[in-house]
Amino acid sequence: MLPLALLLSACATAEQAAPAVSSPAVTSGAYTGVPVPGTPVGEKLTWYLGALSALPIPADQINKNFAPSFLEQVPAAQINEVSGQLKGLRLVEIQRATETDLVALVESGGNRAKLTMAVDPSGKIAGLLVSPADAPAPASWGDIDERLATTAPSGFLAAGRDCEPVHGIAPDQARPLGSMFKLYVLGAVAREVKAGRLSWTDQLTISDTKKSLPSGELQDRPDGTEVTVKEAAKLMISISDNTATDLLIDRVGKPAVEAVIRDWSSNADKNIPLLTTRELFVLKGADHPEYAEGFLKAPDRRAYLEDVVDKVPTSEVTPWTTPRDVTTIEWFGSPTDMCRALVDLHGLGGPELNEIMGANDAGLGLDQKTWPTVWFKGGSEPGVLTLGFLARSDQNKIGVVVVQSVDEKKALSEVAAATEVLAIVRGAFGLLHR
Repeated sequence: MLPLALLLSACATAEQAAPAVSSPAVTSGAYTGVPVPGTPVGEKLTWYLGALSALPIPADQINKNFAPSFLEQVPAAQINEVSGQLKGLRLVEIQRATETDLVALVESGGNRAKLTMAVDPSGKIAGLLVSPADAPAPASWGDIDERLATTAPSGFLAAGRDCEPVHGIAPDQARPLGSMFKLYVLGAVAREVKAGRLSWTDQLTISDTKKSLPSGELQDRPDGTEVTVKEAAKLMISISDNTATDLLIDRVGKPAVEAVIRDWSSNADKNIPLLTTRELFVLKGADHPEYAEGFLKAPDRRAYLEDVVDKVPTSEVTPWTTPRDVTTIEWFGSPTDMCRALVDLHGLGGPELNEIMGANDAGLGLDQKTWPTVWFKGGSEPGVLTLGFLARSDQNKIGVVVVQSVDEKKALSEVAAATEVLAIVRGAFGLLHR
């Protein structure tokens, strides 16, 4: 449900990293001498690099430049505290950039790192990550096995369109998915569109009862605000917007999503009744473990969600930082299940799906000539980290790589783990293309 944790924002994510595209027009970056894109995100990068030379950042400047959704999770004092550790940061290279996202190589004290930044539709910073520079990609399946063993107990699958393992580690074992379950929601939406019962341009109305908690931005929009199905779907996938997810579930209905799960997963029974993101927040974050235990013991779990959980306000939810009920209250699937979800979703076709799923590659950075199409969805919560990729090669072959890590006892070091897992995935696609 929660995306990958960032250095500055636990609810912004590596899911917001920029896909590799051609660079827009550039302007000179302040304090660096390195050209910075003349885009909304480029302007914020220039501002932030300048702000690091005159700490602390004044409160009015923080409010002007950071999105409300970011500041809800990371107050001004924490922004300044972490920024103090980045003082002297120097821009080395812009590696990838779009209008709203970028990935840059930065340096401080002789140490290089990767900076990922994303802005919201108003141009304010919604995601900021400074992580170790890309780790070297493994050169063999044996190397992949060894490196996965150092992250957390993991499931792994590298496969083609048929989802038969080219290489796997317990590929049929179900594990918690985090936000990767949103592939099922998108599948239900795409099916409804294909059947003519829904249009990508149909409007969804945001209301207090449908608002979830971050990650995302729709929870910050006023009640009564409308958003198209396509925009909600894109936000659900690209920045893992939880309110967008719940709006889409409400529109197509839980039975439609559950039908997709039954068709695409061998572990459908673990996901029915389907939880909305709001329901999961309440079960794990409101007066825990009262509602969690009530749900697990309920003879009719669907009725318990409707009669009890859905009536609990999100104001009663408090964050948790250690694994909580990750093997009993979550969304579940195996690497093979998620391969089927990605492949079947790809099979539904259409430019809208390609735009939605291709909006963000999580910073994977595959060579565009070799892999012209890259789709991604991942997710996390404390103790859970999942990443799933589908890519179409220059030979029109489909490759899928899924990694699922879970630790029931302690939270994963997500920045370090995600950096290492991305390197592993990068190596796996290289091996699939041989």
